[in-house]
This record gives sequence, structure tokens and C-alpha cells, in this order.
Amino acid sequence: PVTDRSRELHSLCAQLEFLLQFDLKEKRSFFGQRRDYWDFLCQGLARCRQEHKGVHFVTSLDKLKTPVGRGRAFLRYCLVHRQLAESLQLCLLDPESLREWYYARSPFLSPQHRAEILDSLYELDCVTFHLAL
Repeated sequence: PVTDRSRELHSLCAQLEFLLQFDLKEKRSFFGQRRDYWDFLCQGLARCRQEHKGVHFVTSLDKLKTPVGRGRAFLRYCLVHRQLAESLQLCLLDPESLREWYYARSPFLSPQHRAEILDSLYELDCVTFHLAL
């Protein structure tokens, strides 16, 4: 199993975060706080009309104060529970929402790149992750 000590884990998480932040439009909340990929994921998963356990888990953690911290915790939760590809796929279903959150260079806006990314993430479902959440 992959643990917190794995160099590959840190590289994977950094690449996932880079991918989710790449060409992300700058948005601000009502109170002026910068919105990040965590907000995109929450919005995308909220459209599914079923509360995502990962979102519920992350929002229950009082120590997490920033959207980036919450996003990182969500990625780790999804890796442990083998839900990363499915969760991201749900967020990528609505092209209008994607254009609202991402500029044209985002690989999520290309059907071919989006499919390649999701295929790679689905391959991670057979990897066991033992991470501190």
C-alpha cells in the first residue's frame, strides 16, 4: 500500500493539484476570499443531489481553514476510498460549469484530454492508499 512516506504520493498529489488549478479562473467569494478547485469540486458534486461523503468529511475538519487545504484533504480522502476518478468525473459532466470555472487552455475543456485524465485516475482505483486523513 501507498503511505504518507511515499515520494510518489507527494508527486501524484502535487500533479493532481496542479492539474486542478491549471487555467482556473480567479473567482472570489462574497467576502472576497479567493475560490479554488475545492469550490469547483463542491459545486460540481452538489449538482448530483446527493451529499458526497468526502465533502462532508472535509468540511467537518475544523483545522482546515483554506480552500487549498480542504482541496488537498479531499484528494487524500478520495484516494483512500477509491473515489477520485468517479468524483472528478461527476464534476466534469457539465460543460457550461467547466467554462465558468476554467479558461480555454484547461485540459478539462478538451474531451480527449478529459478522457485520458479520467482513464488514468480510474487506474488508481486498484492501488491501496493508507493515508492519514
